[in-house]
Amino acid sequence: MTTDTELKITGVMARPVMVPMARPLYTASGAVEQAALILVDVETNQGFTGRSYLFAFTPHIQQSILALLDGMGAMIQGDAASPYEVERKLRAKHLLLGVHNVVLFAISGIDMAVWDAYAKSVELPLVRALGGSVKQVAAYNSNGLGILPIADLPQEAEQLLAEGFSAMKLRLGREKAADDLAAVRAVKQVAGDDVTLMCDFNQGLSVSEAILRCRMLDDEGGLLWIEEPVAAEDYPGIAKISQSTHTPISIGENFMGIEQMKDALRHQCCDFVMPDVQRISGVSGWMRAAALADAQRIEMSSHLFPEYSSHLLAVTPTCHWLEYVDWAVPVLQEPLQIESGYAQIPDRPGSGIDWNESAVEKYLV
Repeated sequence: MTTDTELKITGVMARPVMVPMARPLYTASGAVEQAALILVDVETNQGFTGRSYLFAFTPHIQQSILALLDGMGAMIQGDAASPYEVERKLRAKHLLLGVHNVVLFAISGIDMAVWDAYAKSVELPLVRALGGSVKQVAAYNSNGLGILPIADLPQEAEQLLAEGFSAMKLRLGREKAADDLAAVRAVKQVAGDDVTLMCDFNQGLSVSEAILRCRMLDDEGGLLWIEEPVAAEDYPGIAKISQSTHTPISIGENFMGIEQMKDALRHQCCDFVMPDVQRISGVSGWMRAAALADAQRIEMSSHLFPEYSSHLLAVTPTCHWLEYVDWAVPVLQEPLQIESGYAQIPDRPGSGIDWNESAVEKYLV
């Protein structure tokens, strides 16, 4: 460790891994059977390493993000590890190309890791470095209940609840509306009135079909929200659905930065928002999104990345629910713990992420 008093970035390393999923996820938009992750390490002159990971969907997208991370790492080498400044510089460097999709993913991965390094350097958990306190965050189990045979749903619902949760999410979007209704009823029979149940169509419907099915679910009752019934960018269509249904509508995992979140709120198309830290521009972008949600008095949940999202929701004024998935667990030394339905933010410096290097070597692409 050097005696330099300013924390500076000395390098960025990224590694692709393919991690088997304990429960493959089958949705109306497709199947995910392995988690194509990219592990990001930001090295500093003081010996603190910031860590984050990205979800790349497929191996060929992994390669695109890796190339971007390599180029971005060269851009910020030698810069102060000041997260907002790093994020601002990277966004400016890619303005003409457009800060969307994989470009934004790469920026977010670096931003998260720089925040992790900074929090470690001041010897604080990330939530404390952001001005909050270590606390519990309500979490729902999002690891299963995909587009499975309806007869298989009750057993999987029981298993998900047995993992320490009192809330879970069911994927809908089967070919027939009646089958979606049967799926909800099958899960509710196991869940009972004390379990919180959300559902997600994963953008699988047309606007007219979504109105039909959302009204059907209204009549059934008992759902906390209906998520992404149609294409994520169709804000006028989502607004029409929201105006036609009583069950709250939740969107936001596909917001590419706060600009799209602002546009969605302008259309008054949803009751809840749930940004994704990879798409919203990392920790820095999340903080802007949280301020916008607070100004609009709209409840805000998270999408994926529970290790980071738990810290971020704890400083979100309109904090709602943490989406819990275990996709990165096999490569983590100390996975996020869930107790009685609440995520336990680790009370140690940074995000709490450290790699299980033997597992990383095993799953390295």
